[in-house]
Amino acid sequence: MTKLTNGTWVLIADGEKALFLVNQTDGEDPFLEVFREEAQDNPPNREQAANRRGRFNDGPSVHRSAVQDTDWHQLAKDRFAGELAEILYRKAHQGAFDRIVLVAPPHTLGELRREIHKEVADRVVAEVPKTLTNHPVDQIETLIAREIAA
Repeated sequence: MTKLTNGTWVLIADGEKALFLVNQTDGEDPFLEVFREEAQDNPPNREQAANRRGRFNDGPSVHRSAVQDTDWHQLAKDRFAGELAEILYRKAHQGAFDRIVLVAPPHTLGELRREIHKEVADRVVAEVPKTLTNHPVDQIETLIAREIAA
């Protein structure tokens, strides 16, 4: 059985942008239609950081410790995955979809996997560890059909 049936949702996401698509045909020749977009403003970490990385004295001794600032950019990406998981949970609970394909870079896919509710996880029919958020929809259709071909 093909994984990309009529009505299957496809989530194309990275840490800053997400496209929700639905397949209007079959898995042989998919026709994906974008029905929702999500995005977050996530400036580079250098613009969000409050402190500098560096070294500081451990007190009166000659020892110095290295410190690194929090990666706010990465935290925002991880939080975005949580927001997407919440959207998917609400939609699954409403019965909006029965099947979904998750497409995201490996780190984001891992965060999604960690955050999604069992009700959504039970509907995941395939995962594609790729970044496709900036590809045109016709290329996405071809790439996904190739990636999840049974």
